[in-house]
Amino acid sequence: MGTARSAPTGVLASVAPEPGVAKPDPALSVEGMRRNFGGLVAVDVEHLEVQRGLVTALIGPNGAGKTTLFDLLTGFDDPDAGRWRFGGTALDGLPTYRIARAGLVRTFQLTKALARMTVLDNMLLAAPGQPGERIALSLFRPRWRAREREVEQQATALLERFGLTRMRGEYAGTLSGGQRKLLEMARALMTQPQMVLLDEPTAGVNPVLVESILEHVRELRAEGLTVLFVEHDMDVVMGISDWVVCMDTGSVIAEGPPRSIGENERVIEAYLGARRGGGP
Repeated sequence: MGTARSAPTGVLASVAPEPGVAKPDPALSVEGMRRNFGGLVAVDVEHLEVQRGLVTALIGPNGAGKTTLFDLLTGFDDPDAGRWRFGGTALDGLPTYRIARAGLVRTFQLTKALARMTVLDNMLLAAPGQPGERIALSLFRPRWRAREREVEQQATALLERFGLTRMRGEYAGTLSGGQRKLLEMARALMTQPQMVLLDEPTAGVNPVLVESILEHVRELRAEGLTVLFVEHDMDVVMGISDWVVCMDTGSVIAEGPPRSIGENERVIEAYLGARRGGGP
């Protein structure tokens, strides 16, 4: 399963590698979250905490419930039961935009770039607190022009950071798959989040851009952001994660540092069992 990072020597050094274990300083905590689709249990998470300021990988075979969990946490779907808190704020029942305003944002497995708008305009739309978007204030240009300049400067800086400056005037639909992944990450940062959820950020991306994406994830961690990401490439998981959570059939079956997860029998069985059984 690839070369694992060494066991954590910092805040998680004394945390037991077991499902639902408490963390010293969780940015996100989930309690009793369940989501059923008919007779199918998609998510059944009794307890999960994500440590602040680290990179946590969420792994599991196809159909394990990883993306559904992301949808629930960010308000794109409603759970049948459960509570979750972010930075001490209860998020259950809040609409998507309020969850984003609280500092929890996500990207998507299938990118959501607005194809017929330019790369720059995609970025500008993501910025919060733009008075010019209000009908009454839009008539008074001096009231919102300064904020508009700030937003454009922020977008320009992020496009440069993610290597997309030369594409700023191009339609987002002309970008490659990897460039769209970078655009989504950059756009997420326009909200100045505290935590980013990345859904398969390297899927379908060429090796050069994969390394670029991973370097950006490392930078987010260095800046103090919390990152939770879904990934199937175990080399990526083992190489960049501080902590790994494994799901199977909707539930968390294992947690721990990368090395312990790579040797965990339940994790190995979940992957091998899915392959042998030919399931999704």
